[in-house]
Amino acid sequence: MKRRNRNIETVEDDAGMTTTYHRHPNGGGLLGPGARVEADSFIGATTYVEAGARIGSGCRIGRGSWIDQRATVGDHAFIGDDVYVGRGTVLGSWVHVGSHSRIGAWALIGHGVRLHGDTLVPDGARIPNAGSSRGASSRTRKSRGPESRMAA
Repeated sequence: MKRRNRNIETVEDDAGMTTTYHRHPNGGGLLGPGARVEADSFIGATTYVEAGARIGSGCRIGRGSWIDQRATVGDHAFIGDDVYVGRGTVLGSWVHVGSHSRIGAWALIGHGVRLHGDTLVPDGARIPNAGSSRGASSRTRKSRGPESRMAA
């Protein structure tokens, strides 16, 4: 009788390439080759952590999420259900990403940032640490000409 190893899963993509994933002991998420997840982090079922990705200490990642190749998630981060974190993206410590959000490739999200559910962060975006943001205010100003209202 042949026994199946429940801690290993092989997935074949459309091009016929196969990847072997290992189950993380906390939550049962699937880890690609070279992915590193700290032991005290929780990875939800049906969540994929791709090759070379790093998940810090004390993180909680919900079900059905996908942490793409070479992404880094800092310590004590919370990522909701069905979230995509793009290739090479860096999330700082104490970041909160709401469910059903998409973070593009090579984005940089600073420490302590809170992204609500259904948020879309474009490729290469830079969001500074919480509390350190300096930018335009949301007030409007009047100008002369065809654009009578412009964001400041």
